[in-house]
Amino acid sequence: MFEKILFPTDFSEVSLHALKNCIPLLFKIGAKKLYLVHIVDITATDIEALELVKIDEEQLEKLAQELREKGIDVETTTKLGIPSIEIAEIAREKDVDLVVSPSKGENILRQMLLGSTASNLVRTTKKPVLLVRYEWKEEEGIKCMCECSKIFEKPLIALDFSKCSIKVMVAVKKFEEHVKEGILLHVVDYGRPEELEKNTQRAKEQLEKYAKIVKFPVEKQVGFGVASQDIIGMSIAKKATLIVIGKKGRSILKDLLLGSTAERVVRDSKSPVLLVPCE
Repeated sequence: MFEKILFPTDFSEVSLHALKNCIPLLFKIGAKKLYLVHIVDITATDIEALELVKIDEEQLEKLAQELREKGIDVETTTKLGIPSIEIAEIAREKDVDLVVSPSKGENILRQMLLGSTASNLVRTTKKPVLLVRYEWKEEEGIKCMCECSKIFEKPLIALDFSKCSIKVMVAVKKFEEHVKEGILLHVVDYGRPEELEKNTQRAKEQLEKYAKIVKFPVEKQVGFGVASQDIIGMSIAKKATLIVIGKKGRSILKDLLLGSTAERVVRDSKSPVLLVPCE
């Protein structure tokens, strides 16, 4: 299991809901240490920054104490800076196994042009990031789109057979004892039409090899077409509890203008997404 978890909070309703309702469940299934982090955004504050750090530090400590009363080992950090950069640096310093961040639906154009802390963090950190999707339901208010206690039970693992796929499988091995069954998916979105049959057969052979890496039973699937759409569609059809996908390093500008498969999955999926950095 991912034993050392970093959770950044901005004290929003979504963030507090995830902290109080989702994070404790991860500790019930094997997490050992929580690094609770708040960054005072130096680009957004219009009052005395140092005074705000002190106020937020006290609020963060109150949240930490609530979690300690539930038996969770918590260490807090409050800093002034640019959130995504500071969070990534703390994750590196503490050598955490996983960063957990709630992700909420936003205007797509705004997200593409400006980015959110969650999406910027994904680009910045070299640690696996688990994005848990939240939405606003008029009748229910803030609603988590998954059951955190079952998040690892049926992962859909997207593989492209590059070196990145090995890192994805290493991340999956961290939580394999909690998996009941999994889906290994490769999307053939390359080659000429006349090569489709050959590429499909090669993909099936590769999936057989990857299936031997894990101890849980897996269903092997080969998809065709747009990778992000196939991944999301398959996750819905197979009722996956989590999508696991590698995030390759690219320029931020290229990501913003074109979007990688991982970025599109994060943007469009309502399932939790575990992004594994592949630099």
